[in-house]
Amino acid sequence: MKQSQIKQAFLIILVISFAAARLQSQEKNGDLTAETSANLPALTEFHKVIYKIWHTAWPSKDTGLLTQLLPEVERGAADVANAEIPGILREKQVAWRNAVEKLETIVKEYKTAAEAKQKQQLLDAAENLHAQYEALVRAIRPPLSELEDFHAVLYRIYHYYMPKNSLEEVKAAVGQLQDKMAALNKAALPQRFKGKEESFLEARSQLERAVTQLAAAIGSNDSGKIKTAVEEIHTGYQALAKILE
Repeated sequence: MKQSQIKQAFLIILVISFAAARLQSQEKNGDLTAETSANLPALTEFHKVIYKIWHTAWPSKDTGLLTQLLPEVERGAADVANAEIPGILREKQVAWRNAVEKLETIVKEYKTAAEAKQKQQLLDAAENLHAQYEALVRAIRPPLSELEDFHAVLYRIYHYYMPKNSLEEVKAAVGQLQDKMAALNKAALPQRFKGKEESFLEARSQLERAVTQLAAAIGSNDSGKIKTAVEEIHTGYQALAKILE
């Protein structure tokens, strides 16, 4: 093989290797992004038929349309039941499965009423279906988007960077965590939680102190202090999220 051909072959191998490494990195980051998002596509898709039921069929007591929508209801509910919730919602797994089981029961009632042409029972099942859809949404979505954003950063630190002792990645994420904490400090508590405002403010202050401690620990380069600070942040986040359940 001529020297020019060898160089060309080497360049081709180099380009292929670089492209493969870049693709692997993109896939890894994409997976992590999906895992740290509280969105569930199947639940979003299911809303399409729920919207038709609640805003068109049910208000006009159109049981004919409710019956026509049965196949969409069954497909949507099956997709929701088979969906795997992202890793960031692992602590809500039990509540999610309980809500899904209740959804499946309601869908069976909806089908029975539709096939038996039981108008009132079908209307009741449609109302229950809408209510259970909202229960599913509440089961996985925190009441504060700022808390969800904070948790997305914390999740990466606690479940990925710390287990592999990647202190450099922890250091790189601290600034993001501080930014999310600043936004959380400005967040207004939803009206339905006003009775818990004192507890909320105290828990949020404790969480902020833990974030400040992590920033200080990062400056010391002491891995023990950093790990302890991360654990305190995780505990503080759980305490704050518990108040908003």
